[in-house]
Amino acid sequence: MDYEKLYDVAEVELWYKANRPPENAPRVQSSADAYKLFLRVWDDKTLDFSEEFKVIYLNRRGRVLGVASISKGGYSSTVVDPKVVFAGALKARASAIILGHNHPSGALSPSELDKELTKQLAKGGKFLNLPIQDHIIVTRNAYYSFADELLL
Repeated sequence: MDYEKLYDVAEVELWYKANRPPENAPRVQSSADAYKLFLRVWDDKTLDFSEEFKVIYLNRRGRVLGVASISKGGYSSTVVDPKVVFAGALKARASAIILGHNHPSGALSPSELDKELTKQLAKGGKFLNLPIQDHIIVTRNAYYSFADELLL
C-alpha cells in the first residue's frame, strides 16, 4: 500500500478578514436598519429581476461583520443551502444572523416555502447557538420582517 498517497488529502482553509475594527462597523438594531443595509448592498439592476438570498452576520453588539450573497435564482425562487449560510457565520465568528431575500414581483407576503426555510434555518441556528434574528423580504419600496410579525 502506498501510504504517501493515502495521506494526500485536500487542505481545508477557514479564514475571515475584517476590513475595519468592529466598533466602526454599522450596527443593526431593527428590521428597518437591516432593510436599509440590504438595499445598500443589493444590485439595483437585479432587485426587480431575479430572486437572491443574502445574509447579514452580526457580532454580539449587533455590529455588522459582513454580508454574504448565498444564492441567485430566477424570477420566483432561489435555492438556499443551509450549510452555506452557517459556514459563513462560523467563518466570521458571528453571534447572530439576519436573513434576507428579495421578491422581484414586489409582493411582501412570505410564501409557504419562505416560512419553511426560515423555520429550518432557525432550528439550525438554535443548535449552533447562532440565532436567526430576522428574515427580511426586500422590495424596492418596502419590506416584510418575520421578527416584527412574530414569525421567528
